[in-house]
Amino acid sequence: MSELHALAEAAGLATRWIDYQGVPRDVAPATLQAVLAALGYDCADDAACRASLAQLADARARAVLAPMLVVRAGERAKVGRIDDPARREYRIELENGAGSVTGTAEADADGECRIGPVDDDGYHRLSINGQTVTLAVVPARAFTVQDLVGTRRLWGLTAQIYALRSAGDGGIGTFGGLAQLATAAARHGASAIAVSPVHALFSADVERFSPYSPSSRLFVNAQHIDLADAFGRAAVDAALADEGLHDEAAALEARPMVDWPAAGRIRLRLARRLLAGFDALPSALRDEFAQFVAAGGEPLRDHARFEALQAHFLAQQPPLWQWQTWPAPFRDAGSAEVAAFAERNAAEVRFHLQLQWLADRGQRAAQAAAKAAGMAIGLIGDLAVGADGGGSHGWSRPQDFLRGLSVGAPPDALNALGQGWGLTAYSPRALIRGGYAPFLELLRSQLRHAGGLRIDHVIGLGRLWLVPDGAGPTEGAYLQYPIDDLFGLIALESWRHRAVIIGEDMGTVPDGFRQRMSPAGILGMRVLWFERDWGLFVEPTRWPADAVAMTTTHDLPTVAGWWSGRDIDWRARLALYGEGQDEAGDRAARAEDRAKLWAAFVHAGIVTGAQPADDDTAAVVDAACVFVASTPPPLALIPAEDL
Repeated sequence: MSELHALAEAAGLATRWIDYQGVPRDVAPATLQAVLAALGYDCADDAACRASLAQLADARARAVLAPMLVVRAGERAKVGRIDDPARREYRIELENGAGSVTGTAEADADGECRIGPVDDDGYHRLSINGQTVTLAVVPARAFTVQDLVGTRRLWGLTAQIYALRSAGDGGIGTFGGLAQLATAAARHGASAIAVSPVHALFSADVERFSPYSPSSRLFVNAQHIDLADAFGRAAVDAALADEGLHDEAAALEARPMVDWPAAGRIRLRLARRLLAGFDALPSALRDEFAQFVAAGGEPLRDHARFEALQAHFLAQQPPLWQWQTWPAPFRDAGSAEVAAFAERNAAEVRFHLQLQWLADRGQRAAQAAAKAAGMAIGLIGDLAVGADGGGSHGWSRPQDFLRGLSVGAPPDALNALGQGWGLTAYSPRALIRGGYAPFLELLRSQLRHAGGLRIDHVIGLGRLWLVPDGAGPTEGAYLQYPIDDLFGLIALESWRHRAVIIGEDMGTVPDGFRQRMSPAGILGMRVLWFERDWGLFVEPTRWPADAVAMTTTHDLPTVAGWWSGRDIDWRARLALYGEGQDEAGDRAARAEDRAKLWAAFVHAGIVTGAQPADDDTAAVVDAACVFVASTPPPLALIPAEDL
């Protein structure tokens, strides 16, 4: 084994991977070097690799504790080698203030010392060997549907908030529309609405509107603010008239598709107009805003400053979109120049703080409406796998993220070309060194106004496919993440928020990963199209019970679209076929699959009679919903498009 490969493996970087066809693939040395360099390891040559390996070994030998140790309740925590028995005494101050636990660490045959066990869940303070760190004692599993309602099975729907239409929304769905949907769905017995991500986008650039490529996952997309709910319908109508936007907003509202840039500009323009009268709002609302800003602290302040700065630099000639291209003093969120800019532009910074306040109020109100209407869970949020490296989170916390790398996925059955998502992700070294503070901050922001959370690409908690900048999606490598610690912290936070956790576990799933999710209390996702055995669709009674059951997802075809082959039309149009694939073969396979799906419906006793024509979708959609609802999982989620 070369020094480069030895360093890669010691740093948690896989030097070989197995593709979706089961073929082993070796990672190119250039990829290993690029990823290792992004992680902060010197690997320029063999000597540098040896030196980096020695530093790793030295840190482990010195038993320097990380700022946070994560251990399951009732288990003993490792605290490294402590050769001096006199330094093995420890003290644990319990988070709840109920006292402390003292003892002496015991060494095993290899000299590794352990403490505990501690049975009380929480973030406690451990002092040992001259060090004081956080001891996170976590439950064995996350909060589940069964913890919420016992053996009762629940159903809900999934919805893309931007597509929810309500009178006067100006062309983009709002939290007010979401509250209306929740109230209506609850009357029909729905217990949950799983929504698209609501992460903050770029107010200065409404052309960037992908919910899965946000500026920050800590804050909320201001374009979902229901201005009528915040200011009253009459005030919004007056603002539309004053700005001369009434006809344009009505036209956007009437369109069958969402015009993000046009509708987004109107939404933000109206918000600016209405918030100009902020000081005339009731004192209770102004006090609420002040409390929101105080609670948001430095992260909220930095996000608002970024929004103002990006608008400023986009107005330059040439425009400077990426913060990495701004003048050097403005690339540092803590610089004196940034502070001076914020002071000179205090009204603009305040505007973005107000947008976040209104968005947070809307999200909170939607969850309150869902619960008041009788939903057991209410909203299930969606956590994107990463953020745009050019956004506010990357600007304000660059030390937390991987730089020079993009998150993606290797080729699989659905995308033979592989994927590069243009997203940055947390550095595992930074997470550990930071006591998991960035991860906990993110979790808490997502669970604040939700009864559940879907974690996109949950496999990324164990390993992420990282592609060096400038390389193709196939030229990546898998980096290991501290999955046991992350699963444990998810479990603790889910209990504290009484929120169910769903992990999107589709695509190339490593062996054994789903077997780790189930005992951790994280529900997987089982989708009709993929639940097959020897090519045949599995009958409902044989679906696994440790997942949510779904007809489809937001990035797969609807039942009607699948039956009519609409997805194949688009795959051909976008030239997404890889080697050995073509449209004709795809259509032939779909014809066989249609027959198999209808046969599964007949076998389950859901339908009788002959298979409908390819363009006759109504009976198929009905049957698919009944089929999925007949499965054992504790929660079935049906997309609004299928309903």
